[in-house]
Amino acid sequence: MSAALERELETARAQVGRGDLAAASASYARALALAPDQPEALSFLGVQALNAGHERRALELLARAVEIEPANAQYRYNAGFAYLSAGRLDEARRELAETVALAPKLHPARLHYARTLEQLGREHEALVQYFAAINRAQAQGRWLNDATTAPALRELVRYAMGYVDAGRRRVFDAVLAPFVERHGEAALARTRECLHMYLGDVPTRYADPRQKPKFLYFPGVPATTYYDRALFPWYEELEANTAAIRDELLAVMASDRGLEPFLGEHSVEQVSHYLAGAEKAAWDAFFFYRHGERYDENCARCPRTAALLDAMPLVRIREHAPEVCFSVLTPGTHILPHRGVTNTRLVTHLPLIVPGDCAINVGGELHAWEEGRCITFDDTFEHEAWNRSTQTRVVMLLDVWNPHLTDVERDAVSMLVAAIGEFNREWEDLE
Repeated sequence: MSAALERELETARAQVGRGDLAAASASYARALALAPDQPEALSFLGVQALNAGHERRALELLARAVEIEPANAQYRYNAGFAYLSAGRLDEARRELAETVALAPKLHPARLHYARTLEQLGREHEALVQYFAAINRAQAQGRWLNDATTAPALRELVRYAMGYVDAGRRRVFDAVLAPFVERHGEAALARTRECLHMYLGDVPTRYADPRQKPKFLYFPGVPATTYYDRALFPWYEELEANTAAIRDELLAVMASDRGLEPFLGEHSVEQVSHYLAGAEKAAWDAFFFYRHGERYDENCARCPRTAALLDAMPLVRIREHAPEVCFSVLTPGTHILPHRGVTNTRLVTHLPLIVPGDCAINVGGELHAWEEGRCITFDDTFEHEAWNRSTQTRVVMLLDVWNPHLTDVERDAVSMLVAAIGEFNREWEDLE
């Protein structure tokens, strides 16, 4: 690069920084006279030509900048925006798709990519891209209100938010439609209200202010910390097999194979938000199911336990539930207060090894486990547990349906949660 060209570019950048776009245009024009293929000058002058209404000239300059430097996301974004403004949607889609692939955090580009997809009639793709743009921008403190949104983007951001609200409602209403057709509106009234609260259409009204699910609140069911044993007739079979289950647990513990951190692989700092107490505090698990996936090898190692679980009314939601494991709490470990995701499912514990000074606290109500005696609680209440003894504590933990949901509601919630998860993965998996 010649010294003269470098001076013109530096001058132009300084003028852009001061907001003197007319002077910057002159400097970039001089730079382009010195080097006709200078992509920075081509792109800037192309944008200025577009703003001045010189569409054909703008597209020529911007296309040339992309041709010279195709890996520059800003140049591609400028070209894509120009094509969109000109109604050349296929070219706009191509350039903006490349832009978001090169620069996933360039949120305005994703917003305009979504707009392009919408105009091409690709409504669901547009919905996912709009939702991704809004969520990712807001996670960085942008587009929360007019003050955090660039004036040129405000109208489109507001439009995108409305499009997302309507689109998500349409997607999830379609999940419930077959249930309504078969069983009638009355049978799905609580499920619809649950969905409306999830979408923010109506405020969430908790039956108990201590109860705050992290994900989904189902209305119209009793708000109870610990549930009455009479609601779970299958307790009897499970408890009667405590000794057999414990024997299989002890075989697992003896081999020390298959245990893994309940919280997954996290840094020491991340784990400290969940666990406290002993220097080597640990909450381990031997999973039979996790996120709805059956651990066949572990089930084969504990055949009696697995057979019992197969007969249990576990929550079964594709890629979400159940979660079933031997939950192992080492001496001195304290599971810090936290909340669960939804009151549509409850957590049952079958205590298997319980030394002294071990307890669980749900919503401020303390309970000391008794070996062989099940408890079921709503983990959307803040809860914590501890093992202050010198021995390991183990309970079998399993997800079960809230008994106050009807069969129709369980089926509808299963499909709804799976659909929400699938939609969220679509935008989360975007580059």
